[in-house]
Amino acid sequence: MKKVSEYSTLFRNIGSEWKWLLKVMSRYKLEIVGYTIMGVVGIAMGFGASIASKYLIDAVVNQNNETIVSAAAMVIGLAVFQIVVNAVSSLVSSRVGTRVSNEIRSQIYDSMTTANWENINKYHSGDLINRLEGDVSSVSGSVISFLPGLFTKLLQFFGCLGIVLYYDVTLAFLALMSAPVLFFSSRFMTKMMRKYNLQSREMNGKVLSFSEESVQNLQTVKAFGLTKEYSEKFRELLTSYRNMRLAHDKFTILTTLVLSFIGLVVAYSCYGWGVYRLWSGAITFGTMTLFLQLSGSLTSSFSAIVSTIPSVISVATAAGRVKEITELPKENIEDLEKAKSLLALAKENGVSVVAENVTYSYADGDRNVLNDISFFAHPGETIAFVGPSGEGKTTILRLLLGLVEKSQGSLTMELANGEEIDVSPSTRIFCSYVPQENAIFTGTIAENLRVVNPDATDEELRSALEIADALDFVEALPLGLESVVGERGVNFSEGQVQRLSIARAVLCNAPVLIMDEATSALDKTTEERVLQNLMRVDKKRTCIITTHRPSILKFCNRIYELQENGTLEENSSLKA
Repeated sequence: MKKVSEYSTLFRNIGSEWKWLLKVMSRYKLEIVGYTIMGVVGIAMGFGASIASKYLIDAVVNQNNETIVSAAAMVIGLAVFQIVVNAVSSLVSSRVGTRVSNEIRSQIYDSMTTANWENINKYHSGDLINRLEGDVSSVSGSVISFLPGLFTKLLQFFGCLGIVLYYDVTLAFLALMSAPVLFFSSRFMTKMMRKYNLQSREMNGKVLSFSEESVQNLQTVKAFGLTKEYSEKFRELLTSYRNMRLAHDKFTILTTLVLSFIGLVVAYSCYGWGVYRLWSGAITFGTMTLFLQLSGSLTSSFSAIVSTIPSVISVATAAGRVKEITELPKENIEDLEKAKSLLALAKENGVSVVAENVTYSYADGDRNVLNDISFFAHPGETIAFVGPSGEGKTTILRLLLGLVEKSQGSLTMELANGEEIDVSPSTRIFCSYVPQENAIFTGTIAENLRVVNPDATDEELRSALEIADALDFVEALPLGLESVVGERGVNFSEGQVQRLSIARAVLCNAPVLIMDEATSALDKTTEERVLQNLMRVDKKRTCIITTHRPSILKFCNRIYELQENGTLEENSSLKA
């Protein structure tokens, strides 16, 4: 009973994954139909060439010169035409396959970037990249070719079967001797192939995740003298991957061995029967040749139909992993149009941020990270959140950026005309952000800044850099604004990277500036100069920061201290 339930769940999952894949395929109906027609034409040419070969051999045996010429011309013509059709089919498949791959890759990338932050954050970046590349490649390669391929295999099988039945019923029976074995073994094969496909993709994701993470943190690995340990861990992962692949390959080889043996028995049975029929004078040499061709095609086409089982499993597994990402809950942007309509007013007069009795806990958490907190910040004010690491300061900023959603309470942005809008992903357009971690991208300094304001002039870039106290070091570089920033800002100091991040936030020109430990790598003098510049340039900007540095607090209008129980208290006595 347990096994029945397992198989039922297995086939239900595969069915659900293929239902999603068929929905994707429906977007390319014309291409699939065209590819199918070319496949049908190719099969028809193959049948025609086989039948023409029969007449050619009979004509040669009977020395019928007229028939020899016409039959030979037909065989050659059909063979050439089949080659041309196959070439055109391959070209169409390549072109359409690339387009499908790009479209599906774009879809899953969009799903990653628009998914609810808490849901997408559960996946490791290496696993997401593996799905974006490896799984999408498997899916896109099957969208155009799978159904036409299956249809042409079925057509070839039934076409061969019909022709063989026409000439000899016994031969058709012999050619299909492998059918019962293949049919009854298919369920076990399906379960094992599903298992190995899932293991392969998950293990590949682990290898990719480990290598990506360790390379990104190579400086730390070297600094602690951990190169040997990490190399050993990577080898252990590769060994696990190899063992899994060997088990998969062993199963595949054994399955192929059994099927090949069955195929050999069937082929020689057909051959022996054809020889006997020829010896008894029941058939001609041409018919014998046709038998050999068609019996081989009949056996191989049936085996090809059965061998689609691994493809069905592999594609379904990949489709399921892609489907899982595309169906993640999306961020709520229902207020986006309202936010856009209020943006000009917000920039002109500023925005107040007001939280009342806000509580928050992570979806998989067993306690409140934030517990009934309240705070406010008006235009022109700077407020700070302080407290021990891990007590929820960054979580407050995530709430303000609409990355996570409060469990209860009220969190709004209020404009000068009295209008209010609930904080959500839609209100991010009111905010600019300087993250705690390194968030500089590979490219030039100008490209890094313009990512938030593509139309900004060089003069506006320089102005933002000056406010962030970064202009001097940028202009001292040989290429200035066109200087290339390496991966994760590797060719700049942490303090320089922070100032570039601040300049990018300034260039965004949003009414609310959110800074998460954004000056932690700056010396005290530079830090003060940057904060004074920020307050001087836009007196209506609302500035919200988290910090561990007391030197910043003298610039703040209010200081809120997070307690260990997740509550928040205003504490002006912390101001230096």
